[in-house]
Amino acid sequence: MALNLQTLRTRSLTAAIYALVMLAGIFTGPWSFFLLFTFIHFGCWYEYQKLLAKIDPGYLQISPLHKYGFQLAGWCMMLFATNDYFHFNALYLHQLGFYIGLTLVFVLPLVEFLFSKELSLKNFGYSAFGLLYISLSWSLMISLRTYNMITDSDRGWVYPALLIFSIWINDTMAYIVGSLIGKTPFSPISPKKTWEGTIGGAILCCLVIGFAGSRLLDVPVKAAFVIAAIAAILGTIGDLLESKFKRMALVKDSGSIMPGHGGFLDRFDSLLLATPFAWIYAWYFLG
Repeated sequence: MALNLQTLRTRSLTAAIYALVMLAGIFTGPWSFFLLFTFIHFGCWYEYQKLLAKIDPGYLQISPLHKYGFQLAGWCMMLFATNDYFHFNALYLHQLGFYIGLTLVFVLPLVEFLFSKELSLKNFGYSAFGLLYISLSWSLMISLRTYNMITDSDRGWVYPALLIFSIWINDTMAYIVGSLIGKTPFSPISPKKTWEGTIGGAILCCLVIGFAGSRLLDVPVKAAFVIAAIAAILGTIGDLLESKFKRMALVKDSGSIMPGHGGFLDRFDSLLLATPFAWIYAWYFLG
C-alpha cells in the first residue's frame, strides 16, 4: 500500500496536539487536570450515547432530560471525587457533587417515567452502565490525582501520569512488536492484534515503565511495574471492549474529534478500564 503523505501529516499533527493537551492537563496543576478530564468525560458520553443509538435504535427515544441528566450525574461523581483542595471560597466541589448527585438519583427515574415516550428500563440500564463504564472511571482518575496531594509539594500527578504513559507505551510497543513478528491473531474482535504483539508490548511496557518510573518519577520499582502491568492487561481488555461496541454499532470509529485517530472512546478505551484497577492498587496497597 502506497504511503499517503497527507494522511500521515494529518495523523502526526493530531497526535502532537493530543499529546500536548494531555501533558498540559496533567502537569499544569490539579485544576487543569480536572478540567481536562471533565472535557474527556463529556466527550466519551456523547460518543457512548451515539453508539448506543446505533446498536439499539430504541435508545433514540430517550428524552433530552434523560440524555443530559445522566451526563450531569456522571460529572457529579467526578465532583464528589475531588478533595478539599477544589473549592471556590466556601463552595467545595465534592459537596456540590454530592447534593446535585443526590437530587438526580430521585429526579432521573421520575423523568424517565414522565417524559419518555414509552417507559423503558432497558434504556435506563444502558445509561446506568455508562455511569459505571465512563463516569466511575474518570471519577477514580480524579481521586487518583488527589492521592498524596499535599499543599507544599504536590505529587498527586505522579500515578495518573505513570498510568497514562504506560497505556501509551504499551500501545506503541504492541504495535511495533506485532508489526515485526506478529503472526497469531489475538481476538476476532480486533483482527489486527496478535498474541506476539500483545505479550511483547506488555513485557516491554513493564520494563520501560519500571525503569523510568523509579529513575525519573521517584516511584518504587514494584509500584511502577504493577501499574504498567495493569495498563497492559486491563488496557488491552478495554480496547477489545470498545471494539466490540463499534462492531455492534457497525462503525469504524466512535467519533471524529481527532482526525486520523477517531474519537474520545477510541483514544481512552484502554484507560477507562485500567483506571479503576490502578486506583484500587494505589489506595489500598501503596498506602
